[in-house]
Amino acid sequence: MSKRVTSKPTVSDSSDSDEEEIKQRKNKPKKSKKESGTEHTEPGVFELTNKRRVTVREFKGKILVDIREFYEDSAGEMKPGKKGISLQLDQWETLKNHIADIDEAIEEMKSYITAQCDIDVNKSGLIPRLSPLSF
Repeated sequence: MSKRVTSKPTVSDSSDSDEEEIKQRKNKPKKSKKESGTEHTEPGVFELTNKRRVTVREFKGKILVDIREFYEDSAGEMKPGKKGISLQLDQWETLKNHIADIDEAIEEMKSYITAQCDIDVNKSGLIPRLSPLSF
């Protein structure tokens, strides 16, 4: 990611148009974090949340799918964190092939939790600690 460069406008007495341009730049509305939502500004970068991204990138001649948490540094710039995983293309393809099975396992877990706790997981968001299931 490129560094964000901000320059402070200088006011000169040379002309009114220069001062007007400086005022316009100062008063330009900035996009808040919430407004940016799931937009991505770089090709191959996809936001999952405001602090999690999927990035398609190249490293040492190999294409990777990087799923990673980001943090905001002291300058307000988003930087990649330690938490994440980089998948090589064969691993990415394997994961994609398991999507239907993963979705099915999620639905089974929801049913199990709902039956055990007599709650609707979708509405309450409560997920009690349970021992792992053997499928």
